[in-house]
Amino acid sequence: MEDYAAKMLLKTDAALREYVTGHVQYREAAVLAALDELRRRGQPAPEEAALRPGLEEAAAAQLALEKAAAAEREQATLEADPVAAEATGPALYSPITIVLFSIPFTFIAGGILLGLNLWRLDRKRALLGLVLFLLAYIVLGAVALNWALPRYGMSQWYGPLFNLPAILIYVLWFWPRNVGSLNYRSRSWLPPLLVCFALVFGIQKLSNYLIQKQPREVREQMEKMMPK
Repeated sequence: MEDYAAKMLLKTDAALREYVTGHVQYREAAVLAALDELRRRGQPAPEEAALRPGLEEAAAAQLALEKAAAAEREQATLEADPVAAEATGPALYSPITIVLFSIPFTFIAGGILLGLNLWRLDRKRALLGLVLFLLAYIVLGAVALNWALPRYGMSQWYGPLFNLPAILIYVLWFWPRNVGSLNYRSRSWLPPLLVCFALVFGIQKLSNYLIQKQPREVREQMEKMMPK
């Protein structure tokens, strides 16, 4: 929309007066800007009091029409081009990406990606709720593991079984309530994948180093407990 106020700054007093006297030829917003500029220069137009109410009403109506027309054009563009509709939203990690990262890298990885989405959307309360959920879930996992190990020993099914409820909560609770049908652009999964691989590699190296530092008996026991 044209900035009439800036335009009137460059006009001479005579040109501003022409906008007022010939107001029927110009846009109402332009005439109002001319009246404002004359007043700012200390030369208010005598006819301002009579003209301003009608000009303001007409300018407001014109502005509403222009906004409605712009909204209709934007909606028509989005309906005609779904790719353009998607490109207008924020860049977020998709639910599929969150699920796929939660399976091999545990629910914590998926929770971090979901948390980054909530941060980008400025959902601070939801982000706090997610952090509290993760902390509570980790504590619950430790308690469940302590209960299961003496009874059933180590099993490769513990991880998937424990990840599944968290994944369902991500996609069935947090996502619908905080993202829903919002248009968004899918963020690339490659950077977080590289970070996860680097962390896994570092943890493995650190674990091997710590195991080698243990006494032989403890080291053999720990190696037996590790999954093959």
